[in-house]
Amino acid sequence: MSMASLDLDSSWSSSTSESFCGSFNLELIEESPADILPLPEVSSSCISNDCSIPNSPPFPCKNFAKTKYPKRLSEVCTVPKETQETWDKLFKGGCGADVYIITKDKSYILAHSGVLTVASAVLGNVLQQSKVKNGMRYINLPGVPYDAVYAFIRFLYSSCCEYEVLKKYVLHLLVLSHSYLVPSLKRVCVQLLEHCWISKENVIDVLQLARNCDAARLSFVCVRMIIKDFKSISSTEGWKVMKHVNPRLEQELLGCVIEADSRKQDRLKKLEEKKVYLQLHEAMEALLHICQDGCRTIGPRDKVLKGKQVACGYPACKGLETLVRHFSICKTRVPGGCVHCKRMWQLLELHSRICEEPNSCKVPLCRHFKGKMLQQSKKDEARWRLLVSKVKAAGPFNASRSSLML
Repeated sequence: MSMASLDLDSSWSSSTSESFCGSFNLELIEESPADILPLPEVSSSCISNDCSIPNSPPFPCKNFAKTKYPKRLSEVCTVPKETQETWDKLFKGGCGADVYIITKDKSYILAHSGVLTVASAVLGNVLQQSKVKNGMRYINLPGVPYDAVYAFIRFLYSSCCEYEVLKKYVLHLLVLSHSYLVPSLKRVCVQLLEHCWISKENVIDVLQLARNCDAARLSFVCVRMIIKDFKSISSTEGWKVMKHVNPRLEQELLGCVIEADSRKQDRLKKLEEKKVYLQLHEAMEALLHICQDGCRTIGPRDKVLKGKQVACGYPACKGLETLVRHFSICKTRVPGGCVHCKRMWQLLELHSRICEEPNSCKVPLCRHFKGKMLQQSKKDEARWRLLVSKVKAAGPFNASRSSLML
């Protein structure tokens, strides 16, 4: 489309590039025009009904003992000291005890069936099915160290546990609290694992244990850590073992990584699109600013131009000035013949679609593009409407120009 074929506004002369230049105070500059605007075209695994205790994952590396834990995690016991001492005295003294709890190394712990039944429904069922010999009941807790069982039974009495013992046997206590339905201890163990225990070397093992113990939040924390540092974790020994033992979990984790990466790409794409629309928004304000007020060395003939050293508050103004100067002298101004001129045509048409007062608008070709809208296909019209809505949503236009822009 040539300039000669356009019906320009009355405030602008109508056929030649010279008349277009005459409406501005133009000086050709040597630098290339700025490229301002392209026109945008984990499922939980089943928990068995029995009380079998799964094997716990290996303990962390040497630095585990040096880990600094959050202060709130050290406050494991919230029971008043007097109450704790009373229940500890009953547990440690064994007065009236009627249960022997046999541990892994054939040691035993004395307990009271009434306390165990009230604290754990599962232990209550086990006690009902246990054999009675000389007035005492015997139950086994195999596969767990004596100290871990001792800490577990003590927690059933006093709802307390020494912090150092909890740190050392947190995995065993998590399994016991899940197997014997002690939610208060399970919450303490999960909190400790979440904040201080997981590393890239053991996260796969902790994830599998969390799923077996139905610890949904802990599973989520592990999966999130795997997604964040997948490259390192996928090369650990835990991942290699899991790959052979539980390939279904491997496929699930790979799916989570792919999905997370896809979401990340979508977010980046939306941010880039928003950036383009913001640039278009700024260009529309700068275009109206140049055509109405003038800026630096370019603007309407009836305006006194600002000096070159005066700072301009419109971010796109400098690049747009360069683009307008090029457009005014380019000999291949036909759309499609020059990429910079094509961009200028697009900006002028975009302004025309935003402007609601073309009769008083000083931007060139505003009324021409208003008339051209009637000749466009429905598909092109829909694309332009979407673009206009995105540009308007990018940010508020200058309030002093709202009558012309909105």
